[in-house]
Amino acid sequence: MNLSIDPRTMLSASDTKNQATDPKEKELHALRQTCREFEAIYINEMYKAMRKTVPESGLFEKDMSSELYKEMLDMELAKQTAAGKGMGVGEAMYNQLKEQLPAPGNNK
Repeated sequence: MNLSIDPRTMLSASDTKNQATDPKEKELHALRQTCREFEAIYINEMYKAMRKTVPESGLFEKDMSSELYKEMLDMELAKQTAAGKGMGVGEAMYNQLKEQLPAPGNNK
């Protein structure tokens, strides 16, 4: 049973404290948040892949609750890793994509 939890649902609601009034600043802030969310998803998938390489020891029972807990832990670790500068994937995406935003008043 795959009970994947999407980190995007948790990141979006938590970072609404820094809202700009300039439309360009709003777009840049939204782009930065989106890039951080993408990085969190990327890191979460990386953690899942790394966890699969760890052999089962048999010390603990493997049931649905432990799997859910591990997925939740990985999600939280991914969100914390992506916060701030993160691993650099989100920052690189932001720097590349911010140049492609249209100028204010220039609707394409």
